[in-house]
Amino acid sequence: MTDAKAAHHGLPCWYELSSRDTAAAKRFYAALFGWAWADMPMGPDAVYGIASLGSAHIAGLMPAVEGQPAGWSIYFAVTGCDATVAQAQGLGAQVLVPPTDIPGTGRFAVLVDPQGAGFALLQPLPGDSGAAFDQAREGHGNWHELVTPDPQAALAFYGALFGWTETRAVPMGPEMTYHVFARDGVDIGGTCAISGWAPAWKPYFGTGSTKKAIETVTDAGGKVLHGPDEVPGGAFTLQIADAEGLTLALVGPA
Repeated sequence: MTDAKAAHHGLPCWYELSSRDTAAAKRFYAALFGWAWADMPMGPDAVYGIASLGSAHIAGLMPAVEGQPAGWSIYFAVTGCDATVAQAQGLGAQVLVPPTDIPGTGRFAVLVDPQGAGFALLQPLPGDSGAAFDQAREGHGNWHELVTPDPQAALAFYGALFGWTETRAVPMGPEMTYHVFARDGVDIGGTCAISGWAPAWKPYFGTGSTKKAIETVTDAGGKVLHGPDEVPGGAFTLQIADAEGLTLALVGPA
């Protein structure tokens, strides 16, 4: 594997929302992030929404499938979808959607890690690793948080799969430690165990002001669940629910 081909492996590259009210989701996220939406036909009765900021595609939107939970999913870029799926299975992951081609986009798969959290893979077309994840820009993916019953086992799994490394462990109280992980020395997320919480990934999107975002979230029909909370480095986080009650988080200056 050449350095050029490996440059994007293990980085977040796409964010996807499954919603029971896609019209309400479009209005909420347009108000919150300034996302512009475009619809892409996916068959005779299906439409996939694409959220953009300028020329950068950020996220996708699809109607929730009956019998499956709605919510946000995170895609991680890989150099080879089939090989990574096989490796993940060998490490104990389950495959929900096997490697499948997306015309004009690449090859994807959906899995559940050994601890029970769902995630997705995307092998982009050559030369296209996407612009959805950008920690320097508002409205783009910024941080990625995994709640899991066994953070150390999860770090070992994703470390083997994506090359992530733990950079520090931050005590968050007598019974919680927050483990920060990095890709090639750049911190991109954290993981912890929270009693009573189901295993799941949560995306954080950049914002210019968490305090201003509180008003925007409320006016757009969402709800602030917690924060703003200061985190190491001087940034603040805000835990929110969108107009449908689906959870995500924001991170940025006060």
